[in-house]
Amino acid sequence: MTTSSTPTSASRAPRRNTRLAATVIVLAAMAIPLFAKDFLVFQLTLLLVYAIAIIGLNVLVGLNGQLSLGHGAFYALGAYAVAILVDRYALPYGAAIAAATAITFVVGFAFGLPALRLDGIYLALATFTLAIALPQILKLSVLGDWTGGVQGISLMKPEAPMALPLSADQWLYYLVLFVTCLVYWLASNLVGSRTGRAFLAIKDNAVAARSMGVNVPLYKTFAFSVSAAFTGTAGALSAIVVQYVSPDSFSFFLSVSLLVGLVVGGVGSLPGAFLGAAFILFVPNLAEGVSKGLSGAVYGALLIALIVLRPDSTSGFKGLMDRFRKRIGSART
Repeated sequence: MTTSSTPTSASRAPRRNTRLAATVIVLAAMAIPLFAKDFLVFQLTLLLVYAIAIIGLNVLVGLNGQLSLGHGAFYALGAYAVAILVDRYALPYGAAIAAATAITFVVGFAFGLPALRLDGIYLALATFTLAIALPQILKLSVLGDWTGGVQGISLMKPEAPMALPLSADQWLYYLVLFVTCLVYWLASNLVGSRTGRAFLAIKDNAVAARSMGVNVPLYKTFAFSVSAAFTGTAGALSAIVVQYVSPDSFSFFLSVSLLVGLVVGGVGSLPGAFLGAAFILFVPNLAEGVSKGLSGAVYGALLIALIVLRPDSTSGFKGLMDRFRKRIGSART
């Protein structure tokens, strides 16, 4: 009896440690706005927004093995959905965010259906086209009554409800933190679910997955839908945080930045999304501080240095954590 119970307790220990660490991190994150300045709170709010978008991209690339170069389009779609619903139809912010998530889910499903015929680099090119075309479509005069054309749409920051003693920046931070925790929880449960296992099976070998009874077209389309919905949620939150949307804010560089954040944090690593978000948020500012005229070159050099110096260029955050655990284990022995 003693021998059989030992592995069970040992297997439960990492889960307890992970939950304890997650609880401590969330509590620490909740305490930050109480002593931080508004600008820092604003930056950390944007970091969480980018983390949500990278988690969404990770569902598609890390779990299902589909490459996308156009997730900035879903980010833009979520942002514009919230802006139009709030500015034109006076919808409450909460309802507008939920509607934006639903809209991007449907659009992701609709785009994923014809994309089933494509794979690998061809799917990447199709999503690339989407990222290039959407900003130009948003500028069309026929859509100007809704999108505001090249001028975009300005929004007001929502005030804290129920007379809570919080500034607008603090309230937005807590709202985005709550959505981030919700998205992370949904993604974590998706990874461990039957659907997540089907995603991974398709990523490893679609033919073998089909032979085992996995409905490959359905799961690939569903992965695209969920990924688009998460990224659209991030875009919706960004519109409220930044208080402005315009077509030029969602260029192809946004899609590239999300992909860079995914690679830096680690493809398939959900915690790594926060590391990737920090990279794409702070490193460009650091590069501009080094040289304004050569900020792009400095940014590229830092990215190349990170890839070269990292122990495993494909594991990102996971690779760093694995090496850290190995060092801790060797030190104990």
